[in-house]
Amino acid sequence: MAGTIALTYDDGPDPVWTPLVLAMLEQHGAQATFFVDARRAIRHREVIDAIRDGGHEVGFHCLDHVRHSQRAGGGVGADLEIGLELLGQVRVRPRAWRAPWGDETEVTRRLAAEWGLRLWGWNVDTHDWRGDPTVRMLDALETQGGLRDGDVILMHDALGPGALRDGCAATVGLTAGLLQRAAGIGLMAATVSACEGVLA
Repeated sequence: MAGTIALTYDDGPDPVWTPLVLAMLEQHGAQATFFVDARRAIRHREVIDAIRDGGHEVGFHCLDHVRHSQRAGGGVGADLEIGLELLGQVRVRPRAWRAPWGDETEVTRRLAAEWGLRLWGWNVDTHDWRGDPTVRMLDALETQGGLRDGDVILMHDALGPGALRDGCAATVGLTAGLLQRAAGIGLMAATVSACEGVLA
């Protein structure tokens, strides 16, 4: 699938911000991947349904947002197993997994293989958790060369650990800006699993 980028969102779902991101994606006819916190998914089942109904992908992020390198191997396994069990309660069987902070270990990779999950990192970090305005984030992307075919872009549709902002409005605006720029250079946005084998 040439000419493709993947917009990805971590730490949700959020009952306020995720629907606004979904509305922006729908407006642009784009698909994205949401790497979700399993506990939040249980609390906000209706948002998970909306993600799926929009043709987007629900991936697994975590049960507890802890770096895998700071856990014993059994801790990573328990987080994954319980998290997947909770997601099963909202009718989600993920194919994609992103470790908290993108911190993968040998245990992470072994478990991914055992559970049939593809691990996904990113090559474009928007740093949206810092609370920068949308324009500044888009300008930072331009100084790094702009959007390119194959980019996997990290954003957050909820407030996770370390967030320096009190909401995700700038991420909603960033989503719109990224999709406008992508369309202008002939790139489409798809889920990571739809692009497997094409994206890095």
